[in-house]
Amino acid sequence: MTSLSAANKLRYDLSGKAALVTGAASGIGLATATMLARNGCAVAVNFLPDDPRGPEAVANLRQEGLNAVEAPGHVGRAGDCEAMVEAAIGRLGRLDLLVNNAGTPGVTEVVEPKRLDLITEELWETVLQTNLLGVFRCSKAAAPWLKESRGAIVSVASIAGIHSAGSSLAYGATKAGVVNLTVNLARGLAPEVRVNAIAPGAVDSSWQIAWGEERRQQSIDKAALKRRCTPDDLAEVIVFLGFGASMITGQTVVVDGGLTL
Repeated sequence: MTSLSAANKLRYDLSGKAALVTGAASGIGLATATMLARNGCAVAVNFLPDDPRGPEAVANLRQEGLNAVEAPGHVGRAGDCEAMVEAAIGRLGRLDLLVNNAGTPGVTEVVEPKRLDLITEELWETVLQTNLLGVFRCSKAAAPWLKESRGAIVSVASIAGIHSAGSSLAYGATKAGVVNLTVNLARGLAPEVRVNAIAPGAVDSSWQIAWGEERRQQSIDKAALKRRCTPDDLAEVIVFLGFGASMITGQTVVVDGGLTL
């Protein structure tokens, strides 16, 4: 059930629902976990075991009186990922939404497509394990629970996986993989589970890439809406696809303020 708040944002009654959000120590993941929890959802907050921001994020949510639990684990590691999902669902008692947000660029500086010499085996291994295989691992582990609840999966792809260069061609390839995986998971888990993705454009959040002020300003100038996305902008679409879009599945929704127009 939804209604428009004074802030012109959709509100949901998610009492009795439960979600797992990966990579939720900061940025899009934290914004999504926060929005879900403030709408009554019980949320498992996934983060890397050595990231102090994870427990801090959960503590802050609990201070608001919200239902949040810690779910430490590395989605980029086989075994660790599946164990994290099982433990998180065990603490929640059910699962209605999986948000595959965890990802990494694998680099700290933008690698232009022509710089093939900088695309190493190590880079491929890093981005493939987390950005693509991590999405599959989490989805596979969560599938039985989501089928039982007739729930949903929402993954975070990128405009780099559609028609933008992104931080590197390796990163873009993994995000293109997420787009394709979304379509086929939607086929494979239907009719019980809906599976969708979002493709963010330029986002103002804590990310490892040093874009530089010139590139940042260019992303604003090129966007039809003349601003960059915030994590809340993306969280709003994720929550909609998770709980308010009963006839949408297999789709990747571009959320970029018209940057790619």
